[in-house]
Amino acid sequence: MSLYAQFELLMAVVVIVGAVYLLVKQYETRTVLIGAGFVLCIIALKPLLALDAFVKAMTTAGLIQNICAAMGFAYVMKLTRCDTHLVKLLLKPLKNFGFMLIPATFVLTFFINIAIPSAAGCAAAVGATMIPMLMAAGVRPAMAAAAVFAGTFGSIVSPGLSHTALIADMTGKTIPEVITVVAVYGFAAGAIVLVGLPLMALVFGDYRKGGFAVAGGAPVAGAAAGPGATPAVPSVKPEDEVTNINVFYALGPLVPLAILIAAYLLTTFTDLPKTYKDVPSVMALLKIGVAQAMIIGALYGLAVTWSSPAKITKQFFTGMGNAYADVIGIIIAASVFAAGLEAAGAIKWFIDLLTGSPQFARWGATVGPFLMALVTGSGDAATMAFNKSITPHAATFGYAQANLGMAAALAGTLGRSASPLAGAAIVCAGLAGVSPVELAKRTWPAMTVAMLMVAIFML
Repeated sequence: MSLYAQFELLMAVVVIVGAVYLLVKQYETRTVLIGAGFVLCIIALKPLLALDAFVKAMTTAGLIQNICAAMGFAYVMKLTRCDTHLVKLLLKPLKNFGFMLIPATFVLTFFINIAIPSAAGCAAAVGATMIPMLMAAGVRPAMAAAAVFAGTFGSIVSPGLSHTALIADMTGKTIPEVITVVAVYGFAAGAIVLVGLPLMALVFGDYRKGGFAVAGGAPVAGAAAGPGATPAVPSVKPEDEVTNINVFYALGPLVPLAILIAAYLLTTFTDLPKTYKDVPSVMALLKIGVAQAMIIGALYGLAVTWSSPAKITKQFFTGMGNAYADVIGIIIAASVFAAGLEAAGAIKWFIDLLTGSPQFARWGATVGPFLMALVTGSGDAATMAFNKSITPHAATFGYAQANLGMAAALAGTLGRSASPLAGAAIVCAGLAGVSPVELAKRTWPAMTVAMLMVAIFML
C-alpha cells in the first residue's frame, strides 16, 4: 500500500468518526452523509464519483416506485382514518388483559407496523389509544410507552420497507422473496422481545392494580424527531377521533399486504400460472408489484370511505413527495457516502478484512448497524451505508446478498427500537409524559439479545 493510500485510509477513519459524532449530535443525516462522501472523494482526487453516485441513486426505478407508493398509501390511510379504525378494531378484545396488556400491546403494534411501516406514524396511531389504556389498567407510563415503541420494528417484514426494496433491487429478487429471507428471524426477534418486555416490567415494578394517572403530552403532528427518522404520516386531530368502528375502513391498511401475500403464495405453491398461462389478465394479477398493490389499496380507501377523489389524489402525491425527500433522500446520501468510502479505499480494506476473517462479517453486519441506530436514533443511515458499500460483495466472504443485507436491516431496526433518540420513542414518550430514556431502559436488553440471535443464526 502506497503512502498516499495509507493517508486516504487514515482520512477515511477520521471522516467516519466525524460523521458518527455529527449524527449523535443530531445533525441532519443527509447533510452529514453527503458531506462526508464528498470530502472522501475529494481526498481521493475523484470528486466526480460523488456526483455520479448522487445522480445514479436519484433514478433507481424500483426503489422510487415501491417506497414512494407505500408512503403515498400510508398518507391516504391517515386521511381516510382507515388506520385508526384498524387500531380501534384490534384494541377491542384487549381491554381486560391487565398485566398481559404489555405483551399484547407489543404484538398489536408489531403487526400494525407491517401494514403501517412508518415507525413514528405507527407509534402515533397505536399509542394515542393504547398508552392511556395501559396506564388505566395499572401499567406505569414508561412501560406503557415502551410496549408500543418496542413493536415498531415489525416493518422489517413489510413490503413497504425501504431496505427491502433496496435489497430486492440489488439481488434481482422480488420483494416477497426478500421478505421470506428475513421473516423467520424477524418473528423470532419478536418472540424474544415478547418475553423480554414483561420481564423488564417485573424488574422495574411497572404494574400496579388501580392504574396510573394519564400525564398529558402529545406528539407534534407529523414530526418524526431524530436524524433521518422515517417520516411520520400526519397525526389525527382530536376532533377526528374514531368512535364507531367501520370494519371495511379497518381492512384498508391490510389490502396491499393481502394482495401481495396471496399473489406470492399462488405463484410459489400452486401450478395456477401454468394452468392459466393463456389468460393474460390472471397472470398480470399474479405478478402484481408493491407499487401497484399500494395504489389498489388507496383506491379501496377511496371506495369504502367515499372520500373526495381530489383530496385522495393530493394526499397520495404528498406522501410520495415526502417519501422521496425523506426516505429516498437518505438512500441517495448513503450512496454518496459509500462512493467516498470506495474512493478512499476503505471498502476494499474492509472487504479484505472480512475475507480474511469471515466470522467477523456476521458481527460487522449486525453489531455495527445496531450500535449506529442506537446512538443516532435512525435505523436507516448506517444500514443504508452498509448495504450500499459492503452487501454487494457479500459472496466474497461467504454470504448471500439478501441474507447479509436483511440481517443488517433487521439489526438496524432493533437498534432504533432501543434508542431514546428515535422518532417513535419521542412520540410514545410524549403521549405518556415521560422521558424517552425511560423507554430505552426497558427495550434495549431484549433488542440486544434479539440482535445477537440474528448475528448467530441468520448469518
